[in-house]
Amino acid sequence: MGPWPALPWRLGGCSGRGGLRGAARRWGSSCRPGAGDRAATLSDLLQSSVGDAGPGAAAARRERRRPREGSVLLFPGQGSQAPGMARGLLPYPRVRDMFRLAERVLGYDLLSLCLRGPRAELDRTRHCQPAVFVASLAAVEKLNHQRPDVVESCVAAAGYSVGEFAALVFAGALGFAEALYAVKVRAEAMQAAAEAVPGGMLSVIGRPETNYRFACLEARQHCESLGVENPVCEISNYLFPDSRVIAGHLQALKFLQENARKYSFIRTKMLPVSGAFHTRLMEPAVEPLAEVLKSIEIQKPLVCVYSNVSGKKYLHGEHVRQLLARQVVSPVMWEQTMHAVYQRRQGTEFPYTYEVGPGRHLGVILKKCNLKAWKQYNHVDVLEDEEAAET
Repeated sequence: MGPWPALPWRLGGCSGRGGLRGAARRWGSSCRPGAGDRAATLSDLLQSSVGDAGPGAAAARRERRRPREGSVLLFPGQGSQAPGMARGLLPYPRVRDMFRLAERVLGYDLLSLCLRGPRAELDRTRHCQPAVFVASLAAVEKLNHQRPDVVESCVAAAGYSVGEFAALVFAGALGFAEALYAVKVRAEAMQAAAEAVPGGMLSVIGRPETNYRFACLEARQHCESLGVENPVCEISNYLFPDSRVIAGHLQALKFLQENARKYSFIRTKMLPVSGAFHTRLMEPAVEPLAEVLKSIEIQKPLVCVYSNVSGKKYLHGEHVRQLLARQVVSPVMWEQTMHAVYQRRQGTEFPYTYEVGPGRHLGVILKKCNLKAWKQYNHVDVLEDEEAAET
């Protein structure tokens, strides 16, 4: 899959180095399947888009851009999938090509699974992670067709868990096929780790005084009293103020539900997942993913991408390689990421935000984190094609 047609917007943001020639070399020289036939097209696009203006001029234009004229793209993660989720994407250029390439990389018909399910198969970790990854990037194709100005003016991107891989592909740090293969290995390894040790994830709404770490400590002590060796119970996701996901052994999560009032939990709900993701129970999945990441080229993102592990911008390609492997066993710092992305001086306008991919989960979280930023939120529907519906 080639890059999106209007590439010069990638020159601003975090990079400032490499320029248009770096972007062309990055995509054109890749040995991933399907890359060679895109190289000439990319070169032509770059020449026609930029003309005589150099990278410095593009960066200078970025500096002068008012915040409202920029955009932020958010890429969802596992749990947002639903049968039919590619239906609204197929009319758009290159989407079917993306799914054909995905079938070659994965070894099964991902498009059919996205369109028709069955739900039980789509929800399996090994299937839903690649599905969300491809559907999210296909949603960018739809957005680029409907609102190319939004793609051109992107100033930042962030992805939730597996969505971070899609954000990095969008930003030019990873190739599409290489990233998809890494997602495949990640998903299969995480499913295997989940099947090895029964675990789960508990969504918790608390109060300002809630001490989540103390609750997890007592839950682990309870597990030890039951004979569980090396029990795990820890925060795996920071969603928004007073909301966390706690993951670990099922006995620990049951203990927290039964003692919700003691720990000032307002509401608890078990999530429909098969494992304790983003905890040390996923440790067996780290090495397979790390090995794949060692074997592929990773560049510095050409637009700001924020890490789930740190909640901060990626600095360079090696930084991406290190943190993507750690992400599997580290809590998702999404609340911190939202604060970093939308932090600005009082009175400064907020950028337009687009959630690209299935579901509106990230929009709901953004509303809880920053109401003013959420007022500029939009969603790219992957289930229906609005243009077709209007005709």
